[in-house]
Amino acid sequence: MRPSNYNDFNNKPINWQVFHQILPYLLDFKGRVALALSCLILAKFASVSLPFILKHIVDDLNPNETSQMLLAVPLSLLLAYGAVRLVNTLVGEIRDTLFGRVTERAMRKLGLEVFKHLHRLDIDFHLTRQTGGVARDIDRGTNGISFLMRFMVFNIIPTILEISIVVGIFLINYGWQYAAIILAAVASYISYSIWATEWRTTYVRAAAKADSISSTRAIDSLLNYETVKYFNNEDYEANRYDTVLAEWEIAKRKNRLTLFVLNGGQAFIISAAMTAMMVLAGYQVADGKITIGDFVLVNAFMMQLFMPLNFLGFVYREIKGSLANIENMFELLNKKPLITSDEQARNLIVDKAQIEFKDVSFSYQPDREILKNISFKVLPKQKVAIVGESGSGKSSIIKLLFRFYDTGSGSINIDEQNIQKVDLLSLRKSIGIVPQDTVLFNDTIFENVKYGRPSATDEEVEEALKLAHLSNFVSNLPKGSQTLVGERGLKLSGGEKQRVAIARTILKRPPIMVFDEATSSLDSQSEQAILNAFKEVSQGHTSIVIAHRLSTIVDADNIIVLNHGEIVEQGTHHSLLLLNGRYAQMWHTQQDKA
Repeated sequence: MRPSNYNDFNNKPINWQVFHQILPYLLDFKGRVALALSCLILAKFASVSLPFILKHIVDDLNPNETSQMLLAVPLSLLLAYGAVRLVNTLVGEIRDTLFGRVTERAMRKLGLEVFKHLHRLDIDFHLTRQTGGVARDIDRGTNGISFLMRFMVFNIIPTILEISIVVGIFLINYGWQYAAIILAAVASYISYSIWATEWRTTYVRAAAKADSISSTRAIDSLLNYETVKYFNNEDYEANRYDTVLAEWEIAKRKNRLTLFVLNGGQAFIISAAMTAMMVLAGYQVADGKITIGDFVLVNAFMMQLFMPLNFLGFVYREIKGSLANIENMFELLNKKPLITSDEQARNLIVDKAQIEFKDVSFSYQPDREILKNISFKVLPKQKVAIVGESGSGKSSIIKLLFRFYDTGSGSINIDEQNIQKVDLLSLRKSIGIVPQDTVLFNDTIFENVKYGRPSATDEEVEEALKLAHLSNFVSNLPKGSQTLVGERGLKLSGGEKQRVAIARTILKRPPIMVFDEATSSLDSQSEQAILNAFKEVSQGHTSIVIAHRLSTIVDADNIIVLNHGEIVEQGTHHSLLLLNGRYAQMWHTQQDKA
């Protein structure tokens, strides 16, 4: 299934500013780059000298010269030829070795920068992104950067240098005809390569896009394999995947056919130029204007020249492809997070851990308001519960508290500090959450708990496991806390995952704790144990509880009842029952079901 901007993607112009963006990564190792460029120049001069040595060898081995004294000259030239060729190869290897570290460090820095930038982007981006496509774009982008940095410096520049030297040599030593043939061939080759490459760029991008779509489709299906099996939709998923693979196949076929046209045209230009040069040189040898050695020199220079020129065509094609591949990655880097810390933002200082919502209104879309003039206080060390039907705005309050979104109007204060004016990292460091939908890393139980505070000791992690009532469960596992939980924690039950999340938050021990329906996946016995742990852990902490089961918040200091984004009631459990309003109705409904 193609996204709506599929054609727009294909028709976008190449962003040549990429080269400017690459330059800072190249300049991190100025000394290495300079040394590598010196090796490059030395290798080119060695390469240009080889045809001259070959010319003198051929001339000195001319059958007309029979003197034994002259045999020493070709021998020395042959040795020189071998030495220069060896130096040329070794210098090239040294150049590549020196520049290899520059390329690898650039890939590392860029990969890290993209990774950190993705984590800086706001939650809206992550709710709409397609993980497989983003991962593939980053992978192709970093590889494209490596290609651009290596081949722009060590292939295009030296090829242009060599063409200039060879044209000058032919113009001075052999006449304008030779120089004219070379210039005409190079101009034709470059013009044709640019035209053909521009023409086929659409097909290159289409193949890359189809590759991303197929990867995204496969990863999305595999991540949701349980759902696939629940509904017996293996064949349906296979057909959907085959549909995108068919588009990929068509795109790759068109890409391959256009490559044939490009390569065929380039081969024709090279063959025609070499034939013209050989014919001209052959006639001049017959007329005695040049020697057989000169004929060999012309042939050697043409072969030596068109080998990198042929490679130049490949490099240009690959550069175009690489630029097409890395555009998405740089678009990611150019995305600006909507939620950021002000430049003058100070760290949040939490002393009492008092939370206040003042006339807060909020909407995800302009035509649907989620919260309407919400105002309430959570006093220090209080436990405040928020209840209401689905869609009433409970989870939105938590997202606003974490500043995943900014309020439409009104303000949220912690200890009288507006959270929009404090550093984001310090804000989120001060709040711990046990989410309703717990997603774990594909690592051990121990490491998933330790993620709450990576600097924690092993003893502190074990204590958190104990407080979350996971110790008995862990001790019965063959590998204990070193048991792998599987991708997204799929090897654990819902209740087990939730207790791991609880242990993780316990380990963090922030001054403000949020429980977003944190016991919704637990049985009654486990729920009671966890509630007791909450009471113990929450002592001395301000806590907000989003509750579905009202039995879990009867001890709350204040219960806020939401309805369609508005606070309709608030008070203690008993006072709300006496009101006989919406909360009492919800309570009696749940009691009847129990």
